[in-house]
Amino acid sequence: MGTYLHTMVRVRDLDRSITFYKVLGMKELRRREVPDGKYTLVFMGFEDNAHGQAEIELTHNWDQETPYEIGTGFGHFALGYEDIAAVVEKVRAAGGKVTREAGPVKFGTTVIAFVEDPDGYKIEFIQRGSAY
Repeated sequence: MGTYLHTMVRVRDLDRSITFYKVLGMKELRRREVPDGKYTLVFMGFEDNAHGQAEIELTHNWDQETPYEIGTGFGHFALGYEDIAAVVEKVRAAGGKVTREAGPVKFGTTVIAFVEDPDGYKIEFIQRGSAY
């Protein structure tokens, strides 16, 4: 049986991205500098992967000057919280972009919200206890 480890996204401003994910309650789990490859990897998560929690790998290419294109295949990250409205307010207070306020999905009862990280990646918050 396999284990889901992480999802990697490329970011332009590593410090800004780390700050954003910390607002969501994540912490920097580990970092790897690769001078020969001119990039840095930072793994963000709620817990160490030894506890079965997937992580987000932020990859910063040192010489990237233009924005990355997210593409049409990527949808969003999904994170579960006890009170998504409170997390939405934390994002808003930190200057983040809220694209959908907390509320039930259309034709359902699952409570969700959406925000974007500094690079435009969409993040869905799902209220724990909602049927999803």
